[in-house]
Amino acid sequence: QTPLKKTNALIAQMGITFLNAYVPSALCCPSRASILTGKYPHNHHVVNNSLEGNCSSKLWQKIQEPYTFPALLKAMCGYQTFFAGKYLNEYGAEDAGGVGHVPPGWSFWYALEKNSKYYNYTLSVNGKARRHGENYSVDYLTDVLANMSLDFLEYKSNFEPFFMMISTPAPHSPWTPAPQYTKSFQNVSAPRNSNFNIHGKNKHWLIRQAKTPMTNSSIQFLDDAYRKRWQTLLSVDDLIEKLVKKLELNGELDNTYIFYTSDNGFHTGQFSLPIDKRQLYEFDIKVPLLVRGPGIKANQTNKMLVANIDLGPTILDIAGYDLNKTQMDGMSLLPLLRGDKNVTWRSDFLVEYQGEGYNGSDPTCPGLGPGVTHCFPDCVCEDSYNNTYACVRTLSTSWDLQYCEFDDREVFVEVYNLTADPHQINNIAKTIDQEILEKMNYRLMMLQSCSGATCRTPGVFDPGYRPDPRLMFSNHGVRARRFSAQTL
Repeated sequence: QTPLKKTNALIAQMGITFLNAYVPSALCCPSRASILTGKYPHNHHVVNNSLEGNCSSKLWQKIQEPYTFPALLKAMCGYQTFFAGKYLNEYGAEDAGGVGHVPPGWSFWYALEKNSKYYNYTLSVNGKARRHGENYSVDYLTDVLANMSLDFLEYKSNFEPFFMMISTPAPHSPWTPAPQYTKSFQNVSAPRNSNFNIHGKNKHWLIRQAKTPMTNSSIQFLDDAYRKRWQTLLSVDDLIEKLVKKLELNGELDNTYIFYTSDNGFHTGQFSLPIDKRQLYEFDIKVPLLVRGPGIKANQTNKMLVANIDLGPTILDIAGYDLNKTQMDGMSLLPLLRGDKNVTWRSDFLVEYQGEGYNGSDPTCPGLGPGVTHCFPDCVCEDSYNNTYACVRTLSTSWDLQYCEFDDREVFVEVYNLTADPHQINNIAKTIDQEILEKMNYRLMMLQSCSGATCRTPGVFDPGYRPDPRLMFSNHGVRARRFSAQTL
């Protein structure tokens, strides 16, 4: 069973599925900023979903927005560009120009004010506020986005190339399915992998504080959430089908690239964490990436390590823009899409997240002390101010490994060998070869301070790897570098 049968048939089976696609930060705003800028969070400085965390702030608008890939597509490559859906979580905030602010780079702008909703929301229609209520036939957001997109394809100019970004909030909470889908998937529950509802021993304290086993009410809550997420995706599946049919009708399907992806993963019960994202594990950082288009052979899979920072460079490359003129950290996927032989590709990339937490205690869970947030159900907290970490995720012929350091008092380290332990149950930081630990520690420091081309240098398990002598310390212990100082 899958809620995305049509998407699978129309994109995956007609093109390529990337089996190892990731986000450098498993949270909406930092991840979306990475898609738009082609940069790691330490370079675009969006650290969380708040204005203070640079999400759609005045600073972001001034420093990053003019250089997003859509801005370059429109200004430098002559594209007509269309945006519909959720942009950045704080978009439309009064302190950042309200819905009157239309970011540079968009010819047509239909952006959701603030965070995910399905009904009772405001859209910025080219800078003018348009309110929507709760009448399914005219207000259900996924369908509204589909109709706006079809209108654009109907009325756009045929003399300029076009780029569309359709950003459905689904399957984000509040998981409101369309009325015709509320009875779907009645027998579906969250997957019971080997890391479901077990205690995260030898993990960071935030994972260890989860209550194991989960209560029946928590399990019911997460199963319900999982099912509703699937139900909301049925409307996304309909949207994909409508768009592909429209492109076919217009005679444009064969010369249009279609990318399907997400801004983060999600967990439902892994290591007894009920529901959220923003952790360093595969279930949160791994995302789908399906692409079809000219020169892409049907029904293939690709195992290369790709990240959402690659989307901007890829689309600019397709448009013929010289990537050396950008400051992007990602790589163009075009050689992989075309199936070029002898492509030199990365063997690792950076994951980074800066934890959030309130100064006061959570009023619903006073026993937990200050600094935690997102504590629900049963006072299991999903984030904290010192849930701040950076990881190198490595995938090469010899190693499928993740190395992470926490910026906290423990200077906690987590290492996983995903060949032996795909569900990341056993932290091998204390048993893995010390030399590998040191190399990964150096590599992490390099990636945390990288920018542009230096983010694409050979990783520890590449034949061309050369450790940077400036990072070699006299004390050979593994040490974490504070990386919150680089943010705002």
